[in-house]
Amino acid sequence: MAIDVTMPALSPTMEVGTLAKWHVKPGDTVKSGDIIAEIETDKATMEVEAVDEGTITELLVAEGAENVPVGTVIMRLTSEDDDAAPAPKAALAPTPKAAPAASSPAAAPGPVAAPVQASPAGDRIIASPLARRIAEMKGVNLASIAGSGPRGRIVRADVEAALGVPAEIAAAPAPRPAQAEPVEARVPAAPITSDIPHNVEKLGNVRKVIARRLTEAKQSIPHIYLTLDVELDALLKLRGELNKALEPRGIKVSVNDLVIKALALGLRQVPKCNVSFAGDNLLVYDRADISVAVAAPSGLITPIIVGADGKAVSQIASEMKLLAEKARAGKLQPHEYQGGTASLSNLGMFGIKQFDAVITPPQAMILAVGAGEKRAVVKGDALAIATVMTITGSFDHRAIDGADGAALMGAVKALIEAPLGLVA
Repeated sequence: MAIDVTMPALSPTMEVGTLAKWHVKPGDTVKSGDIIAEIETDKATMEVEAVDEGTITELLVAEGAENVPVGTVIMRLTSEDDDAAPAPKAALAPTPKAAPAASSPAAAPGPVAAPVQASPAGDRIIASPLARRIAEMKGVNLASIAGSGPRGRIVRADVEAALGVPAEIAAAPAPRPAQAEPVEARVPAAPITSDIPHNVEKLGNVRKVIARRLTEAKQSIPHIYLTLDVELDALLKLRGELNKALEPRGIKVSVNDLVIKALALGLRQVPKCNVSFAGDNLLVYDRADISVAVAAPSGLITPIIVGADGKAVSQIASEMKLLAEKARAGKLQPHEYQGGTASLSNLGMFGIKQFDAVITPPQAMILAVGAGEKRAVVKGDALAIATVMTITGSFDHRAIDGADGAALMGAVKALIEAPLGLVA
């Protein structure tokens, strides 16, 4: 039986991919789990595995081919399966590989155009990677779900149906333009000629998706910005005491770790801000997953502290250190940067006093954190000197009213200025 292998959707935002490298050639025999190719997506470069056994007859896409649409047949193999049914289209199973990645959290992932097909052999559960990831996150037993995909494959919609998620909410993607022109056409191209001496650098997939998604965010999301000054002295004192106590365990808590906790608790205190806009619906989240901006060599990426509202500050510090190291080395796995209910971006270490951050859809808010500095403040009837930093929240005004955004900012400020609540 002939099997067509298609370009898989390796992330919720992937529309096209680059076939960076083939690890096989025509005539090779492959079995499930064999690494057969490397594909560069809008998120990372992934090693991909075969999910069916057979002999490769054709490689239909050349090594190095760019902008290959999801669902395109890239390889054909023959199987000894005697099933007389029409030849199915199989995709590839992704295996994370050390490679660059870009910022695109997606708390409510969009539909995957070409789910991965698992081997039908034995009693193995046939499910797409996205369906498996959602099931793992939500604690769903895949064995209890009937698949609606080809050959009974379990897809994302099946898992969400088992969770009781309404179809119109489950299917809501991140905001996208309605036109169907190529991805590159959606981002205005910079001039490629100039009288000024220059070099032309071709954009990689990572930078392309950053440009496209941030353009979409600014064009489609009505941003509202709310700014507060926050005193840090009590937080800095607590941080010093925590680090002294945690020193034997080799853990060092940063101001950013404490702000992550403050934002997470603030979102739980003001649940109207822990949401995503989904057309005629709002997704209201039951936990606070904080996407934290990290500058990586290939561009910005936002690894996620899952359930930050329920984790100790020491655990947040340990996880953030590990995630930041993996991000800078290009070793983040998809589940470590896909998702999040809100984001935090801190440029204080660069001396930036205040800035307005761009919301990453489908999230509805991001907190921008500036540098702490000594400023004159009024305490009672007298002037005093305090360490103060400026925080600015960017809110999706379709989903969050100004009063609710102000309540969240007030809650974050109160937690930072009376920080025992962060460790209680």
